[in-house]
Amino acid sequence: MTQIEAGGPDTGTQPRRHVHLAQVRYADLDPQHHVNNVRMLTYLEDARISFLRYDGAVEEGEEVFGAMVVARQEADYVAPLLPRSTPVRVELWVTEVRNASFTLAYEIRDDTTVFLRASTVLVGFNVDTQRARRLNERERAFLAAYA
Repeated sequence: MTQIEAGGPDTGTQPRRHVHLAQVRYADLDPQHHVNNVRMLTYLEDARISFLRYDGAVEEGEEVFGAMVVARQEADYVAPLLPRSTPVRVELWVTEVRNASFTLAYEIRDDTTVFLRASTVLVGFNVDTQRARRLNERERAFLAAYA
């Protein structure tokens, strides 16, 4: 939906977070009338794509990241997310950068409640060889701003 930035050196909080606003839709609800666990993972995916393609990061038409694949994802469902008219924030930041991979941490939250905490390991991927690849310096520099 929308992305904004929060935290970082100029606010005195660490680490800098990428914030994606997600609107809860009726189709996201399960029979218990809260957001389905799989839809919560879709909110994470939307935030991750927003982060990897963040408009404020590069000039028009340029991309920071090459191909990536998800190697691992963990999620802890902390509180039920119920129907609401205001969006929830999906905040993400970098917790680790390795030679060929990096880890993102997430919270789906509002001002008072954390609904989900999660992490995803992403691996650089060479489409031609169908193998992992090392992260390049541009990717590393971008990730460093969120670590």
